[in-house]
Amino acid sequence: MVKAQKWPAVNLPNYITLTRIFSVPLLIWILSSSRFHSVPAEQELLASALFVAASITDGIDGYLARKRGQITTMGMLLDPLADKLLIAAAFITLVQFNPSLVPAWMAVVIVGREFLVSGLRAIAVSEGFTIEASELGKFKMLVQIVSVVAVILDHRWKEWPLIGPYFFPVHWIAFLAIWFMVLLSLISAGDYFVAFWSKIDRQAVKRRRRAFVLSRRRKRGVTPAI
Repeated sequence: MVKAQKWPAVNLPNYITLTRIFSVPLLIWILSSSRFHSVPAEQELLASALFVAASITDGIDGYLARKRGQITTMGMLLDPLADKLLIAAAFITLVQFNPSLVPAWMAVVIVGREFLVSGLRAIAVSEGFTIEASELGKFKMLVQIVSVVAVILDHRWKEWPLIGPYFFPVHWIAFLAIWFMVLLSLISAGDYFVAFWSKIDRQAVKRRRRAFVLSRRRKRGVTPAI
């Protein structure tokens, strides 16, 4: 388990994490505002750029915190909170912004998965162990970026013309990415649950063994060391 160091609560990695949190209301405002309708594509491009930039900070703050030895309790609290807020805000807003690709039930599945994993991690910490982010979970973040950006751009363009008769199928990429995102959310949730269950089961076995040893000592009249 990574231990938080006694650094100042707000350092460079934490400032970067805070920018991700502050980007959430800005993203909601851009996707929900009507002031961008007078300028073609401004709304979609701004929202896409903001979401990509905010998502990139998720890797930057963790990398800097480890490299500079600035892992703090505040950072360990804010980092997963920022991730969950960004993903929840993006998909909930997309239900209104592009409902043909993101119906409400999809947002419920994706956001619900985020809170399920957070709950499992909180229980794990209270039990004295951690559930590390899996490679599947990291890949899910990449799929999230692609799916959100594709769905945002699909609101304006169904396809982009390239060279000659060729074009970039924005709509089909958005459609496939969002469905793959739902599938990946369910699979990664199951992966986290299996990891949690195996560790909590080992913890229970250890407790039973310890209780058994203590009971045997009491029967023999041996006082356990404190």
